[in-house]
Amino acid sequence: MPDFRLASNKNIVKMFRRDNTLFIYVVMVAIAIGIVLASFFVFYRNHINSNTIQSGVFIKGTNVSGLTKAEACEVIQNNLKDQMNECIVLTYKNYNYNVAIEQIEAEFDVEASVDFAYNIARKGSLIQNVKDYIAVLMTHIDIEPILKYNEQALRDYIVDIEGKLPDQLEQSSYYLEDDDELIITNGVNGAGIHIEELEDTILKALQDISYSHQYIEIPTYVKYPEPIDLQAIHDDIYVETQDAYFIKEPVYMVYPHVVGVDFDVEDVQRFIYDNPDSEEYKVELTLTKPEVLTDDIGMEAFPHRLASFSTNYVNNPNRTTNLRLASNKINGTVIMPGEVFSFNKVVGKRTREAGYKDAAIFQDGGVTDGLAGGICQISSTLYNAALYADMTITSRRNHMFIPSYVEGGRDATVVWGSTDFKFRNDRDYPIKIESSVEDGEARISIYGFRRETEYDISIETAKVRTIKYSTEYKKKSGYSSGEVIQGGVNGSVWDSWRVYKQDGQVVKREKLYRDTYSAQNRIIAK
Repeated sequence: MPDFRLASNKNIVKMFRRDNTLFIYVVMVAIAIGIVLASFFVFYRNHINSNTIQSGVFIKGTNVSGLTKAEACEVIQNNLKDQMNECIVLTYKNYNYNVAIEQIEAEFDVEASVDFAYNIARKGSLIQNVKDYIAVLMTHIDIEPILKYNEQALRDYIVDIEGKLPDQLEQSSYYLEDDDELIITNGVNGAGIHIEELEDTILKALQDISYSHQYIEIPTYVKYPEPIDLQAIHDDIYVETQDAYFIKEPVYMVYPHVVGVDFDVEDVQRFIYDNPDSEEYKVELTLTKPEVLTDDIGMEAFPHRLASFSTNYVNNPNRTTNLRLASNKINGTVIMPGEVFSFNKVVGKRTREAGYKDAAIFQDGGVTDGLAGGICQISSTLYNAALYADMTITSRRNHMFIPSYVEGGRDATVVWGSTDFKFRNDRDYPIKIESSVEDGEARISIYGFRRETEYDISIETAKVRTIKYSTEYKKKSGYSSGEVIQGGVNGSVWDSWRVYKQDGQVVKREKLYRDTYSAQNRIIAK
């Protein structure tokens, strides 16, 4: 018979051996885990007691492991400075527009990112800190700094660029030609900017710094002009005849002559309806002239010269013709108290029929010939005279590039149908404009009646920053590869103030504008 006791003992020995091996294995695993945990706790304790950022931490792709907060800030700031350009370049068709990083106050909150990095595995409970420490050590973390910027400055920049797009919306408008003819112009579709979309694109490009090596396409849409409001035009130009006169007592007051103006609204409405696609409509006005004109009462009605300003010009025949045409239009204009002067309304549309010639204008990122080139010198000269005469400026925009006849911050560009220069006479008495173009000088003087207290007015400007030009390569007939087509000119940002003084002491400083002038890129043939 078999010995069951012996077999049973052998099984017990096998089970003991098997259990003992398992026990040893469990003990070894436990020891290993303990060593690992102990090591982590030792490393974590060292981390807690150190003044450096733990391992496995990156900020915007830069490894800041083992750095102090000050060291990490310096490294990140230097890396961002190397990666970021001074300007964001926006593009529309063949036009480039620069948005200055400094101007919109765009910067990354590096200190907050470094603080966040430093406080990893430091601010929670012991268990949570250890878990965070291990997780970051094993998988790494890349912190994206928060982008800070001036929201209003960015919005203002985009709105300013919208006003400089080549495809400007032209609203329907009107002007008087030769005093007896009303010219009504149809509006023209223009380009508007999807402002919020462009803001989002700019911010995204700033956040990932992609703007440094790419142009951002300006998203646009079609803007449609308002329909012609014939009744509003009639109500605006209709006047009754009035003789000119002035009185000295009990208060000094000038009443300029008024020519009676009228036209038949229904007849013109039918004409426009029958010709909907016409660019302009000519309407013969019914004029009733007064017996006494303003010129008949002479300069006695405007005894004081309130301000005068002049700019110099080179006698290019075409450009000089344009200057004189615009100057003659505004010469003799009387502006009543509270009345707004509109350059476009007074000068009218600049056409070949009106005698305007081709002359140099700013276009397509440089200088080229265009119809009525040069008349912005008259609007800019008038702008400065109006400032010195203490007029209230209600509408004014600077050029894309700084013109040659005034320094930055002192120009006023005009474009028929879209960009106007306007000012309001807030004095108690009428004023009269005298304008002349002769002997290389465009001069505008404003006459009226001095207040009891008049201030000495000066205009101050300051260049805030320079915008460096870029270099472009373009194919152009007539040029060999490497030849300079256009030299580069830096852009700039200017601030301007109107300063009021009395007895040599500053009474008030009025901030006028912050103007941005684009850089004129250097163009090389390829």
